[in-house]
Amino acid sequence: MTLTRPAQLRQCRIRLPREPAAAAAARGHVRAVIRDWNIPVDPDIAVLLTSDLVTNAIMTGIGETVTLAVRRSSGRLRIDVYDGSRALPTGSEPATPQTGPGLALVAALAAAWGCFHTPAGKAVYFTLTFQTVRPD
Repeated sequence: MTLTRPAQLRQCRIRLPREPAAAAAARGHVRAVIRDWNIPVDPDIAVLLTSDLVTNAIMTGIGETVTLAVRRSSGRLRIDVYDGSRALPTGSEPATPQTGPGLALVAALAAAWGCFHTPAGKAVYFTLTFQTVRPD
């Protein structure tokens, strides 16, 4: 019988002011985490989708802050964005010049996405599956 180590769990949270600069801060934080934790995902996709969720939380959320949670576990990167609104997105909101593509981009590029209520509002998340590198 071979003993195996459980998948390494790493996670961090950062609270950001609910203002436009939060999207840039979230992008920088996710890019740094991917680099520092050596997470094998496309950083550009992770940053793009993070920016989309944070921007949505800024535009539709309530409260003074949004919280970004980054988690690495079981071959996946998961990004959660928490805000004070109780209104869950449906994913069918139409794209407009003011709102951008909405969750259509997240649905198209993420391995999975979803949302749930929290005691203080809601969270919207996406996951990216780790890329496997084939030896030459």
